[in-house]
Formats: sequence, C-alpha cells, structure tokens
Amino acid sequence: MPRATFNGETIAESDETIVVEGNHYFPPSSVNEALLQGSDTHTVCPWKGTASYKSVVVGGEQAADGAWYYPQAKDEAKNIEGYYAFWKGVEVSD
Repeated sequence: MPRATFNGETIAESDETIVVEGNHYFPPSSVNEALLQGSDTHTVCPWKGTASYKSVVVGGEQAADGAWYYPQAKDEAKNIEGYYAFWKGVEVSD
C-alpha cells in the first residue's frame, strides 16, 4: 500500500492513490493534515491548474513545501482535485 513518510512518521497511507506523472496522489481522507502547515507557495501546471503547497512538519523537522495539491483542478485533472502528492524529503513508497 502506498505510504508517504517523513522523519519516521506516516503522513499518508492509502491503496486508493492516483498516479500521475510518476507521483502518487493521496486522497485527502488518508492524509494526517495535523502534520501539514500552510504555505504561500503556488505553481501552475498547464493541464492540471494551480497547485497549492503545504510544509510537512514532524518532530521539529520540516520539509518546506513538501506537499502539494490542486484545490481547483482543470477539467483534465479533476480526478486528483484535493488529493495530496509529496516530495522534498518526504519518502513515498509503494
């Protein structure tokens, strides 16, 4: 089952991820949002839309902007709207 971990803590775990461009997108219900902090960072993907970011914080360690999601995805990416993907030190395993 796909799992996202940081600093020894599970951030998300689900067997219902959606893989897009090699990234597992986790359903929001599978993410421990208590370990995420808001960020002002945004990027734009031409076909998915504008991504919002959150930092992952566990045990005093931080992965700045280590999580991203599309709060209002474009039509081509509606299946991942609100789902989280991870990087920047957050390990995602199958």
